[in-house]
Amino acid sequence: MELKERLDKEKQRLIRVKEECEQKLVDAPGGFLRLSKSGGYVQYYHCKKGGRRNGEYIPKEKIEFAKQLAQKTYNKKVLNIVSKRLNQLESILKDYKNNEIELIYLKEQPDRRKLIEPVEIPYQQQLEEWVKEPYAGIPFRSDATVITTNNGMRVRSKSEKIMADYFDSVGLKYKYECPLELKPYGIVYPDFTFLSPKTGKEIYWEHEGMMDNPEYARTAVMKIKSYESNGIFPGENLILTFETATSVIDMELVKVFAEKHLL
Repeated sequence: MELKERLDKEKQRLIRVKEECEQKLVDAPGGFLRLSKSGGYVQYYHCKKGGRRNGEYIPKEKIEFAKQLAQKTYNKKVLNIVSKRLNQLESILKDYKNNEIELIYLKEQPDRRKLIEPVEIPYQQQLEEWVKEPYAGIPFRSDATVITTNNGMRVRSKSEKIMADYFDSVGLKYKYECPLELKPYGIVYPDFTFLSPKTGKEIYWEHEGMMDNPEYARTAVMKIKSYESNGIFPGENLILTFETATSVIDMELVKVFAEKHLL
C-alpha cells in the first residue's frame, strides 16, 4: 500500500475512534475519579466541582460508577491524542502525492531532463527497462496445442489466454513464465510476473488450473509454501487464482486483483 493510502486508512481509523469516544463522553457522569490507598486497599473517590476537596467516597457496591469515571478519563485522553493526530494527518494529506519526487523530474523541460540524473528513476522508465530484460521460459512440446493471445504470444491454456488478453487490454506489462528461483524448491515459472507501480518490485501471479487433480494440487500447495518461505506472500507480492474442470476462471475476480495490486 502506498503511503498516501496508508495515511488515509489511518485517518479513517482515527475518525472511528474519535466518534466512539465522543459518543461515550456524552453519557459519562460529571466529575472525575481519584484513587487512594489505605491499609493496602484501593479506595475510590468521586471528585466534582463544588464538592468535597478530596471527593466523595465510592463504596464497593457502586464500583460500576467508579468504572464509568475511570472510562471517562481514559476516553478523554484518547480523544485528545486522536484529535491531535487527525490534525497532523489532514495537514499532510492536503498536498501530499505518492509520486511527487518523480513528478519533479517528469515536469522538467525535455531538453533539461537530458542533463539531469533523477534521484529516483520514474516508474515508466523502470518498466520499459524491466520488460526488455531477456529471459528463457519453458519450451513448448512439439505436440502441444497452439494457443496464442490477441497480441500473438503463445500460452499454454485458454484461461491464460483470457487473462493475458485482459492484461493487454488494460495496458498491463508482464513477463510470461519468467524463471524464478525458490529455495529449496528450485526454479519455478510464474504464469505472469508484473512490476508493481506502487512498490517498483515484482509481483507474481500463479493461476492453478487443475486443482481437482490430486497430484497437481499437491504440487501447487508445495510451490505456494515455497513462495512463502522465500518471503513472497499471497495478497502481498503473490496473486493466486484457481480453477477446476467444473469451476472455470473467474474473470471478475481477476479484474479485482489486477485493480487492487497492479493498476
